[in-house]
Amino acid sequence: MAFEASVLLAGSNKPAPPNATIDGSLDEQQVMSVSVILARKNPIPEEAMAEPMDYETFAETYGADAAHIALVEQFAYHKGLTVVEVSAAKRRVILNGTVKAMKAAFGVELHCYKSSTGLTFRGRSGSISIASELEGVVLGVLGLDTRAIAHAHIRRSHKKKKKPAAQPVTFNPPQVAALYGFPTDVTGAGQTVGIIELGGGFSATDLATYFGSLGVTAPTVTAVSVDGGANTPGGDADGEVMLDIEVVGSIAPGANIAVYFAPNTDQGFIDAITDAAHDTTRKVSIISISWGGPEDSWAAQSQTSMNAAIQDAAALGVTVTIAAGDNGSTDGEAGALHVDFPASSPYALACGGTKLAGSGSSITSEVVWNETANNEGATGGGISAVFALPSYQESAGVPVLASNSFAGRGVPDVAGNADPVTGYSILVDGQSEVVGGTSAVAPLWAALVALLNEKLGSNVGYLNPKIYALGEGVFHDITSGNNDDGGLGYYNAGPGWDACSGLGSPDAVALLSALSPGASSSAGFGS
Repeated sequence: MAFEASVLLAGSNKPAPPNATIDGSLDEQQVMSVSVILARKNPIPEEAMAEPMDYETFAETYGADAAHIALVEQFAYHKGLTVVEVSAAKRRVILNGTVKAMKAAFGVELHCYKSSTGLTFRGRSGSISIASELEGVVLGVLGLDTRAIAHAHIRRSHKKKKKPAAQPVTFNPPQVAALYGFPTDVTGAGQTVGIIELGGGFSATDLATYFGSLGVTAPTVTAVSVDGGANTPGGDADGEVMLDIEVVGSIAPGANIAVYFAPNTDQGFIDAITDAAHDTTRKVSIISISWGGPEDSWAAQSQTSMNAAIQDAAALGVTVTIAAGDNGSTDGEAGALHVDFPASSPYALACGGTKLAGSGSSITSEVVWNETANNEGATGGGISAVFALPSYQESAGVPVLASNSFAGRGVPDVAGNADPVTGYSILVDGQSEVVGGTSAVAPLWAALVALLNEKLGSNVGYLNPKIYALGEGVFHDITSGNNDDGGLGYYNAGPGWDACSGLGSPDAVALLSALSPGASSSAGFGS
């Protein structure tokens, strides 16, 4: 019989869940779901991403091979699994089956775990096995393990209140946009911003109240379920959800907003990005992501699968803005330098944080956000230990990774106001509050891209190569501050690109002019 011999799936090894213990056995007859991620029919050359391609061309050229899909379907039949969904464009086959059948099909032991905080989930350790016929065909099997994979990059101020005269000035999102010179004669009409959320929810009443208080026409906001995720307000993650929607919606109220709710698992996160990128109904033009975790907390198969999903988006002309993290140059892992993923994907526009002061349309100061002394976070940034230096950064002066001299992808690409002390006024679960974090910067840039797309009459799409070719002249160069959170001495701001503020915060007037048809791009690095 076929599918008897097996091999280990490359990159699938996982340690046992940290800070958790096995808590009883799983019901062997419980039905569960996995997403099987397949290899591309052809690799996507960099030059093919210069202009957005249509869904049909993408599926035909860079989707999964029909023969590979048929092979996975045959495998499922032989292993007693049910094929729930097949998509060549998404390179994904979703399978259902009992716990017992999944364990046998993929050679894993699955256990019920309880975390130190009392959460229960399904987990595994070691590697996944796949039938030898699937070697080179299957890149990832997601969903066997349901441990939480990411956290939201939102920060709240812990400073004690001072006398009113000494209080720092906070902003609503349109005021931040005004300081950065966002165009005011467009609203993002014709654009759809996809927001990825791994928990929480939004209240339509709160949104109507918030936008009404700003005198802004409320945008159309739609909740989209992925892998059973749903709009469920009433929890801690509501602040992230409302921040994302309120930043995008108040700056680009003419854009449609689709919120993709998914479970906080590698399967849920990756499926949400994939579904948003390939949503032929809503035609998403920008994806905003404010969730992530240190690179070394991800299994390699998950990183590979998510990076490919973000590349899908970029090839389809979708700009993906991702928060760079709120835990400084260590990304919260004391004693060593780390960057946050998926911000470190070379196809993501990684968004770092600053501390902004200004009035009206005038910036009086802007430095790197670092409030670790007050336990209020610092912008993420540094050098990837996973992804090699992309061609668009070759002339940007990105240093090698200090620990091993690896020439890695530099994070972030851009920056924006993130300090919660000078943060964004939002409404969450009926309460007004001021928040920050690079969680605010990803939707800020997403809103700017929506405005630019409408203004230019076409999607800017995969923005990274374009902005590095333009150089720092279209940004407010941040030259003061650092994101050192552990006394390691990394990283300091300086002229040009740096590993805490990227190219800088947006000078939207200059950026729009430089991206307009006929504009010269001769101001790039090394010119």
